[in-house]
Amino acid sequence: MPAILEARDLTKQFDLGATQVEALRGVSLEVQAGEFLALMGPSGSGKSTLLQLLAGLDRPTSGSVVFEGRDISRLSDDEATKLRRERTGFVFQAFNLIPLLSVIENIGLPFTIAGLDAGRGELRERIRDVISLVELTGKERHRPDQLSQGEQQRVAVARALVTKPSVLFADEPTGNLDYTTGGEILEALWLTAEASAQTIVLVTHDARAAAYADRVLVIGDGRITDEITLGRRQDHSAAPLIARLAQIGL
Repeated sequence: MPAILEARDLTKQFDLGATQVEALRGVSLEVQAGEFLALMGPSGSGKSTLLQLLAGLDRPTSGSVVFEGRDISRLSDDEATKLRRERTGFVFQAFNLIPLLSVIENIGLPFTIAGLDAGRGELRERIRDVISLVELTGKERHRPDQLSQGEQQRVAVARALVTKPSVLFADEPTGNLDYTTGGEILEALWLTAEASAQTIVLVTHDARAAAYADRVLVIGDGRITDEITLGRRQDHSAAPLIARLAQIGL
C-alpha cells in the first residue's frame, strides 16, 4: 500500500537577520495508514518544523510533501486551508478551547465553522462517540474553566478526532500536563490508533510519550538520525526506547 503521508528530501531555511538557519536538511520519510509515528528530539532539533511542513502549515524551501497522493507543498493557500480543515486534525500544547463554549460546543466547533448543525444526526453521534472515547461522558455541558487541565486537553483531542481526519498531528500535547495526566492523554491517542486505525504523527522531546508510538524517528540538527521500531503493543513502558536511545548516545 502507498504511504498516506510522505516527505521527500525536505529542506527548510530561515533568515535571521544576516544569518541563514537550516532547520531541516534533506529529510525523507513515509507514514503508513493507521500508523502511530513519533518524531522525537531536543528543542531546536527541527521536529516541530518538520511537523508543520507535513501538516501543510508551512512550505518547504525545497523538497515535497505528498499527502494522500497529492503534493501539498504546491497547493495554493486556499487549497491548503481546505485540505487541513477536511483531512487533518491538530492537537497542540495549548488547549485552544473557547472559554464561553461547553464541551459539546468546543468539540463541535469544526462543524459549526463549516456551517453545519452539530446538534443533529450523524454529527451529533460523532460528538457523542468522541466524548465517550476521551472519557468525558457526564461533562458535556461543562465550560473549560470547570475542567481540569487534563480534561481540557481531552476536549482538544476529541475536537481533533471528531472530523475523522486522515492524519492527526500532535505537537507536544502533554507539555503542559503532569506525569499522570499526560499519560491519560497519550493513552487516549493510542486507543484511537488501536481501535479506529487513526494515523497519528506525534512530536515530543519525551521518551515516555514517544514510547506509545509504533515507530520513533529521532531528529537531530535538522536530520533523521535514527529510526526505532517498537511495534503496536499494550505495554507502553519507555524502558526499551530509553535503552536504545542510550546506545546511540542520547
